[in-house]
Amino acid sequence: MRILYLTAGAAGMYCGSCLRDNALASELLRQGHEVNLLPLYTPPLTDEPGVSNRKVFFGGISVYLEQHSAIFRHTPRWLDRLWDSRRALQAASKRSIAVDPDSLGELTISMLRGEQGHQRKEVGKLVDWLVAERRSGYEYDIVDMQNSMLLGLAGPIRAATGRPVCCTLQGEDLFLDGLREPYHSQALELIRQHSQHVDAFIAVSDFYADRMSDYLSIPRQKIHVLPLGINLRDYDEYESRAELRAEGERPFTIGYFARIAPEKGLHLLVEAFVHLRRVMKIDSLRLDVAGYLAPEHAGYLREIEQRIATAGLTADFHYHGKLERQEKLEFLRRVDLLSMPTTYAEPKGLPVLEALASGVPVVQPQWGSFPEILARTGGGVLFQPGDSLDLAERVAELCRNPEYARDLGSEGQRGVREHYRVETMATSALDIYARVAALNFPEMDPVMLEG
Repeated sequence: MRILYLTAGAAGMYCGSCLRDNALASELLRQGHEVNLLPLYTPPLTDEPGVSNRKVFFGGISVYLEQHSAIFRHTPRWLDRLWDSRRALQAASKRSIAVDPDSLGELTISMLRGEQGHQRKEVGKLVDWLVAERRSGYEYDIVDMQNSMLLGLAGPIRAATGRPVCCTLQGEDLFLDGLREPYHSQALELIRQHSQHVDAFIAVSDFYADRMSDYLSIPRQKIHVLPLGINLRDYDEYESRAELRAEGERPFTIGYFARIAPEKGLHLLVEAFVHLRRVMKIDSLRLDVAGYLAPEHAGYLREIEQRIATAGLTADFHYHGKLERQEKLEFLRRVDLLSMPTTYAEPKGLPVLEALASGVPVVQPQWGSFPEILARTGGGVLFQPGDSLDLAERVAELCRNPEYARDLGSEGQRGVREHYRVETMATSALDIYARVAALNFPEMDPVMLEG
């Protein structure tokens, strides 16, 4: 099967959507399919070998310049190549780039307007490339795009390729909800308008399929569910992590692995940690934290560190920074449980799957994708969202009963291997693509498409 997948790079940040897209494309390629993982904005950053096209469309520098100056909306393409080069984009990615919705409202609306937006020249570049591919005899069977924020491109892409277009849904409501008016209402209206050009939507969890059906007014039957899958080959080397910790050798360690941002709930975990130590008097306990820290959230981390210092627990709290893949695997090997207590209903939960794959039990809020992940894997317990005291109680259960924690971790490890393998995700994706293509383009043979 020939698949064109559009993925939006996130500059210097490890983005769960980029990690998922790259893992899916890698596995489809391994299975013998032709996948063009085409990046937009910046080259995607992944902690596994990247398989994306070296060509980047809608280069972040061009998008920014065209948004803020009419001059750059008319510059010749040969000149644009100066700042559209991969080297220039990689250099720009190393600088601090604000990604908060409050500062990106006008740009979001412009991108969603597609051919009517300030980036119409970039739309033209993509369409011309697609037309040239088709004229050369290379035809895709299906096109998929990373999220609904790219739907301004759905109509032009469908016209240029003559093929069905899918749109993956994997967490964009958090960004959309952060847009102030009138941008929030405008964005939702534009997405709903462009949905007519999409043949199928693909949600990363049952929860998110239901959530986005209501949020974007998409018929539920138009949304397929494709759960996440992770590459377990590296994790298999660490299956004996439970043997690393001899009883009493080191403190019971709570782990947090996610972006350092209020919505990911680190402050709730810190409050639970302080309560466990100072009120519940569990002394042999530490908190290890890792994840990307955006410049705009540096103050948030300082406040957390001050809270820890005020409680006299500085020696038992450590922030490890952004981790590469092997560092991440080692980090997960050395924690006894993981919690990412999001303050919103998280649709993916990739760090939770990574912890479970490592044999680490999890304590998660009872909303979003977490209940279905734990129902399938049995690898953890749930607490009331936003309640740091309930979180502390659930953590205490595992801390006081290490055997129970290890059993949960082992069960979760088995569950991930049964339900959340990247091979399973790829096979299910192919099935969805083949059915969508056959339904909307009857002349396409679904058996042939599945390969």
